[in-house]
Amino acid sequence: MSEVKSTFRLQPGDHGPDFCLPDANGIPITLSEIRGFAGTLVVFACNHCPYVIHLAKPLAMLTDELRTQGIQAVVINSNDTEKYPQDGPEWMKSFARDSGWNFPYLIDASQQIALAYGAACTPDFFLFDGEGRLFYAGQFDDSRPKNGQVADGRDLRDAARRMLAGESPPSLPYPSSGCNIKWKPDNTPAWWSSGA
Repeated sequence: MSEVKSTFRLQPGDHGPDFCLPDANGIPITLSEIRGFAGTLVVFACNHCPYVIHLAKPLAMLTDELRTQGIQAVVINSNDTEKYPQDGPEWMKSFARDSGWNFPYLIDASQQIALAYGAACTPDFFLFDGEGRLFYAGQFDDSRPKNGQVADGRDLRDAARRMLAGESPPSLPYPSSGCNIKWKPDNTPAWWSSGA
């Protein structure tokens, strides 16, 4: 299991690219439909990644907490499901249910949304303010599979607290870490193949 760090192609203050993506039942959902009045958390994840599995239930608890503060969440699965069928729609349904996810879990089959956001790994977190501008891109917390730390989302929770309080974002957020997004050969970003 090799760890990849997020590369943060979006810059603080950038608007999150809009999208219209289907959920595991084929129902299309747009970013504008789910945007929270106080903010929106966009997460790139999948079903089989050990890093995602490690924090799936804590993510459910944190997003339930954030929803009460006006921050909505959405998770996007951009992995190549032909090569990684365990990330396909049927498994998405059971994974989301078993993890207690109460937010949309969408399929980015073309991988164009992951490319637009500059997502690099699963999980990768992008927190936007109520105007849709990027406030925080960074890790959930310091926990990793098998490092003995409990996943509680302290970094992401602190970023949300700062945003809601009108404070400045963390100056040097630690990048999100996880498994690389499983790119289709035609979609592999130039920055990925160059080792960035």
